[in-house]
Amino acid sequence: MRMHGLRAAVWVEGRKLLTARVPIVTAILLVAGVAAICLSTTFAAASGSPDFAAKLGPLVAEGGWPGYLSAALQVTAAGSAGACGILLSWSFGREFSEGTVSGLFALPVSRPAIAASKLLVYLLWSILAAAAVTAVLVAAGLVAGLGAPTASDIGVVGRLPLLIVLTACMAIPAAWISSLTRGLLGGIAVTIGLVISAQVLVFAGSGPWYPPAAPALWALQPTATNGIATVIGLLLPAAATTLTVFAWGRLQLDR
Repeated sequence: MRMHGLRAAVWVEGRKLLTARVPIVTAILLVAGVAAICLSTTFAAASGSPDFAAKLGPLVAEGGWPGYLSAALQVTAAGSAGACGILLSWSFGREFSEGTVSGLFALPVSRPAIAASKLLVYLLWSILAAAAVTAVLVAAGLVAGLGAPTASDIGVVGRLPLLIVLTACMAIPAAWISSLTRGLLGGIAVTIGLVISAQVLVFAGSGPWYPPAAPALWALQPTATNGIATVIGLLLPAAATTLTVFAWGRLQLDR
């Protein structure tokens, strides 16, 4: 019976995602924004300006597929973190802001099952978004005249979708905070905090041990990444998922 209820909840949440504008617009902005920024940095590197080269960094300034994909990894890490956090905040927070949460208490499906279904549908969205971003980036690179990618370039391309999915997992705390604060703004604030803190700790040298920064560092330098730190980082989405489902199980209308 519980599995049947979960399947029904996943179906309903999936329909919500397909008919709502926020998930679709978020995916479009993520795909288009990443491609536009990566192409612009590639063209800037190709201009030969020493000022641009100094700002873009040595690998991006190198140009070609290596520079293009290096920019893609960096932009995708930050862009997908923001997009995923916003989508999670919307998925969980909208039930409170739009007043639909009271109707969930009358459903035969338990509230923990509803929360779990929201997360499952969200992960499916992240997989589809990852495939779309990767396909568009490769197509844009070919259209821009970068030529055929080498075997090494294809290996980097293969890390792009996994980077987005892992980043999506690291954004799950936004779902928990949106549930606790009963709205969208709490989850969005946490998302901004995670992105900023990840940047700061990377510059400070502690990025590999900070879960939100681990996927990007792994994608940029997989051989130099601490495998233990990466595995430990997966505890964050696991804990956030557990806390979110638990919070929805104890949800009450009066507080």
